[in-house]
Amino acid sequence: MATRALLTDLMLAHEQHGGPAVAMQSVGGVDAARRVAAGEAFDVVVLASDAIERLLAQGHLLAGSRVDLVRSCVAAAWPAGQAAPDLSSEAAMRAAVLAAPSVGYSTGPSGSALLQRFAQWGIAEQVQAKLVQASPGVPVGSMVAAGQVALGFQQLSELMGLPGIAWALLPEAAKIETVFSGAVAGTSAQPEAVRQVLAYWASAETGAIKARHGMDPA
Repeated sequence: MATRALLTDLMLAHEQHGGPAVAMQSVGGVDAARRVAAGEAFDVVVLASDAIERLLAQGHLLAGSRVDLVRSCVAAAWPAGQAAPDLSSEAAMRAAVLAAPSVGYSTGPSGSALLQRFAQWGIAEQVQAKLVQASPGVPVGSMVAAGQVALGFQQLSELMGLPGIAWALLPEAAKIETVFSGAVAGTSAQPEAVRQVLAYWASAETGAIKARHGMDPA
């Protein structure tokens, strides 16, 4: 879901440059990986790089076809109009998490990385009771806006533009970054065409589009 809006713009830009039209299905990463592993027919798959590697190892994607597309940072969100938490340092972020009455996180790579960070900080048990995991495909920011959680964490691209929230990047020492990659699906009947699409999505001329969605080229 973190790459949905980005991919929409990349596809449009490629079409305007004479590329083929691409029909996209956007679902949560867990569901996407399950559907690919089940043999559902796709041409190209875009997921977090670790999920792409698992599907490659299982033979569901063409060997050697992985192309890294973007680096995506995780941000923190809180209800609009409320005082911003102190995220000026790793220690401040740790304190903000401990002070928050509820903390939302995703089913995707940002959620897994966040839980690992809590474990590294030695606060996993302290915060366990107040953690709220978003359902697959549900933006954490929407839970923040609805008052379901006081502090939420998700990919910046999924928080940008959502009404009812404010957000900020995590401090450099606590930065969480995900690489999203694409690969040719083993079910594709036109692998060379897919490789050309991936090459354009990864090309330098798409840098401005990626920046607009809060991401950096991989």
